[in-house]
Amino acid sequence: MSETRVIAVANQKGGVGKTTTAINLGAALAELGKRVTVVDLDPQGNASTGLGVPPEARERSSYDLIIDDLEIVDCVIPTDIPNLSLVPSSRDLASVDFEISNRPGRTQLLRRKLATRIDTEYVLIDCPPALGLLTVNAMVAAQSILVPLQAEFYALEGLSQLLMTVREVRQTANPDLRIEGVLLTMSDNRNNLSQQVEADARNTLSGLVYKTVIPRNVRLSEAPSHAMPVLQYDPNSKGSVAYRELAQEFLSRQLATA
Repeated sequence: MSETRVIAVANQKGGVGKTTTAINLGAALAELGKRVTVVDLDPQGNASTGLGVPPEARERSSYDLIIDDLEIVDCVIPTDIPNLSLVPSSRDLASVDFEISNRPGRTQLLRRKLATRIDTEYVLIDCPPALGLLTVNAMVAAQSILVPLQAEFYALEGLSQLLMTVREVRQTANPDLRIEGVLLTMSDNRNNLSQQVEADARNTLSGLVYKTVIPRNVRLSEAPSHAMPVLQYDPNSKGSVAYRELAQEFLSRQLATA
């Protein structure tokens, strides 16, 4: 069994493409034969719904994984996509920050559960749009962070707060945590602002920014309402092509840092 890589998909700003990236990168990696588990850590549960698992089918969730004496193998369920599994979300996650605030080792709870050997090569954690204890647990559990960055004004300004949190986690709990990459999302190359944000991001963050850029694409927006990744919903759409390119670039970077 190969070593499992844990990647947190995180940005405290909502609506930047975290869930879209977690499920579609996961689906693209699975399509390439990689065994992938998506951990839905967002109380909204959009990754779970987007992978075809409605609330009534979520017997055990990431809430149970963190709060109770359960292992990840007790909570993971298959999806309709070969090689792609899910630890679904629960609305109960909304109360986790309060429930664990006084627990010893409260930032290490998820790390302990993901430290057990599981038959998956990549764990992608879909984080909530906040820098609370759920996201910090994901950062402490992960080897790296993938940051979706919407091509819009103030995008880089918002990123600085996330990077400060990463530095704090490195200093206190996970010294090996690194930035996996910054992914530009919702880009429109006909739009001068999108082009300027991309140029600024590449100048500021250099090689951290993926060459692959995720475009604005109506199929990407439609796919969740059909409870499937865009690679299933419309395999030939621009969104599907972009996430397949991202998966290839992601794997190339993994080889380069191995």
